[in-house]
Amino acid sequence: MSKSLEISSKRIVDKIYMVRGHKIMLDTDLAQMYNVETKQLKRQVKRNIDRFPEDFMFELTNEEYQVLRSQIGTLKRGGHTKYLPYAFTEQGVAMLSSVLGSKQAIAVNIQIMRIFTQMREMLSTHKDILLKLETIEKKLLHNDHHLKKHEEEIQMIFEALKQLLEPSQESRKKLGYRRKDEQE
Repeated sequence: MSKSLEISSKRIVDKIYMVRGHKIMLDTDLAQMYNVETKQLKRQVKRNIDRFPEDFMFELTNEEYQVLRSQIGTLKRGGHTKYLPYAFTEQGVAMLSSVLGSKQAIAVNIQIMRIFTQMREMLSTHKDILLKLETIEKKLLHNDHHLKKHEEEIQMIFEALKQLLEPSQESRKKLGYRRKDEQE
């Protein structure tokens, strides 16, 4: 991919949000990455609306938009949008490249699809940890009076995470042939 079309992975990851239980990207962020105006992107989607069922794309409600806006601080004070943004799931983002067709859209979509795949792989690799975190989160939300026990469980999880992230302290034997002066 040429440098002019390349977008940093971090920039893409920073633009993936959770809404309605789906990882989504907003039309404004995608339009910026594709180097097109948001209204042009929306126009192409409306012209090809049959390609975008609700599990590919949906319009945010005003409440969802306000919550998301407060979390990410997308607009300057006093700024607003006339229309609610479209939210594209992974499948919707993939479909966008077929309706936009520009080299930039295709190149960016390839990057986005790779990042979604990496995220999915990471989640499946650490699914047991995520399930435990989810269980603890649910307990915390419903049982505030057991907070001390939950703090201990959270501490245990953080310790386990640290152990996973830190390289092993065990010394490993070197593989291969050794000269006589190197042998143990």
